Amino acid sequence: MRGVMAVVLLALAAPAWAQQDDAETPAFDRPGLGFSASVLPRGGAALELGLPSYERDRDDDGTRTTQYGTDLLLRVGLGANLELQAFGSPWNRLREAPRNAPSTTTRGAGDSGLALKFALPLDSDTHAVALLASTSFDTGSRDFGEGGTQYNLGASYEYTFNDQWSGALYANATRGAGEDEFSWSPSLSLAVSDTVSTYIEAGFTRTHGESSTSVAGAGVTWMAARRVQLDASFDLGLDSNSPDVQAGLGVSFYFE
Repeated sequence: MRGVMAVVLLALAAPAWAQQDDAETPAFDRPGLGFSASVLPRGGAALELGLPSYERDRDDDGTRTTQYGTDLLLRVGLGANLELQAFGSPWNRLREAPRNAPSTTTRGAGDSGLALKFALPLDSDTHAVALLASTSFDTGSRDFGEGGTQYNLGASYEYTFNDQWSGALYANATRGAGEDEFSWSPSLSLAVSDTVSTYIEAGFTRTHGESSTSVAGAGVTWMAARRVQLDASFDLGLDSNSPDVQAGLGVSFYFE
């Protein structure tokens, strides 16, 4: 599995690395809790991969869970400020270790879905707004799927203070599969150089009938080539209801 993934990444990276034109690479949607407030130009495509994500938590009964996973996002620019997305989580591994009991390990795929992203045509260099409507389908295995179709509507607002600093506010509402949830997240980004950027973020989620959760963390991105971005990020739980640690590594490619 790892060997096949390595070959695929090399094949995808080759044409992206070969791009030598001076056109600016559009913003990627990863990493972070939100998404960029822009869309790809017509005919442009981006492949964004989480390799892997990591989550660790311990509940009130002392059961420790550790999960590794991969996620995939394919974005295609349609023109007219529209973008089509397809996403999924092809591989996950979950280990549960109850107190005073043998641990168990399960593997499987998560749900997949489609999304449509629209960037509002604002005549501004400092303000940007995008909406993202998505549907996820019950294609995942029992331990990694939501158990039904879910519908999401998200919004992202970005404000550029200057050439280095920018801020963003993200919100998302989820319904379906017995869940009614609302999340929001503020973030602040700093362009350290022409190729390296960092950010800090916080995230808050309220689910009907369940306790609210909150996290905070940071991340860094590096444009390893003109069309290739590498990223690393983490979030820490701010209360007992949130996962203790969430972290991830990723790579993104842009094609045109």
